[in-house]
Amino acid sequence: MKINIDEKALEKSLQNVDTERSEPKISKEEEVGFHKGCLNTLVNERNELFKMIQNVEAIMQAHAQRLQELGVKLETGKK
Repeated sequence: MKINIDEKALEKSLQNVDTERSEPKISKEEEVGFHKGCLNTLVNERNELFKMIQNVEAIMQAHAQRLQELGVKLETGKK
């Protein structure tokens, strides 16, 4: 079974896709505001993630300390 492809029609349809998907034009000030807002949100997310990591680390340390008190020797995984 052979499929015939019209290369010129394919190229034309691909060119139309690019023009149809063009992003709406926004002012420079709006774009700057958008990116600043994104960065602000991401900084806050990173800070919250850091707090979560600190909490997890503290809980892990408490468990490790209690295991040591019970006489269990822990390996650090470092070689």
